[in-house]
Amino acid sequence: MGYQQLLLISLSVILVGIAVAVGISIFQDNAVSLNRDAVTIDLVNLGSRAQLYYRRPFLFGGGQGSFAGLTLADLTSKPTNENGTYRLKNATENLIRLEGKGTERDPYGDPIKVEMNVFPDTMNVVVNN
Repeated sequence: MGYQQLLLISLSVILVGIAVAVGISIFQDNAVSLNRDAVTIDLVNLGSRAQLYYRRPFLFGGGQGSFAGLTLADLTSKPTNENGTYRLKNATENLIRLEGKGTERDPYGDPIKVEMNVFPDTMNVVVNN
């Protein structure tokens, strides 16, 4: 083979390698983003259940205008699913804090972490990474 042909083959191999590396990076970024969104959706679902608990009377297993006494078992029977693991950080009379840790890891190796503050009439999502 001539020198020019070897140069073209080498250049082709390098370009294909770069394209594969970029593709893997894009795929990993997309997986992290999808997991973050899925954890957020699960937290919104748990937050909605918490607000339902807040409004439900004691007689029907609710808080009757309070989040105090609410446990994660009141919101879900499965605190872990394919998207991540969830926990109730604390519950006061007018606020609960939920946390979700995703199954994917960010570029620094830390698991995806999303927190949510749930009030009687609103929710506030905080994405940590």
